[in-house]
Amino acid sequence: MIGFLEGRLQEKTPGQILLQVGGVGYQVLISLTTFYALPEPPAQVSLHIHTRLQEEALNLYGFADPEERDLFLQLLSIPRVGARMALNILSGVGPEEFRQALAAGDVRRLAAIPGVGKKTAERIVLELKDKPRPAPKGRPRPASDQAREDALSALLNLGYTRAQADKALDTAAAQGARSLEELLRHALRWLAR
Repeated sequence: MIGFLEGRLQEKTPGQILLQVGGVGYQVLISLTTFYALPEPPAQVSLHIHTRLQEEALNLYGFADPEERDLFLQLLSIPRVGARMALNILSGVGPEEFRQALAAGDVRRLAAIPGVGKKTAERIVLELKDKPRPAPKGRPRPASDQAREDALSALLNLGYTRAQADKALDTAAAQGARSLEELLRHALRWLAR
């Protein structure tokens, strides 16, 4: 089972991407939330993947962050909510807005998503309202938040996307980088590979 892919983004359209990993092109289905988080091709990206065998197809579903993937899996646990509808729901609301709608029991907000009727929205709220939802995953932070903010600003000014810069800085922090110089050196090394 494929759980994570990192490679070169070759094509990007709403709903799917083509990701080259080790000379193989993987077609990955994505939500609009992930679509907007990805840089324009060609670019180096990493995605959290859910592998799903359906009838005679092996489908890969990609997510920019693990929280969105976890919400996708929770939606799949609901009767009569398939992968296509789950992606559609995550395209209509982001993870934070989805959690707020569930907590408030806001059936109207979920029913407003194209393809999700009132009965399906009620079922989603009923099934998921009391289930523990994944908490947003914290990022490793450097000792100095100012150093991270300065490094982030520098990477954005160099033309990297916010998602790329955050991922690179998280990796740098996980490797023990704390000062501005260390963060930039590690992040640029990670981005250059």
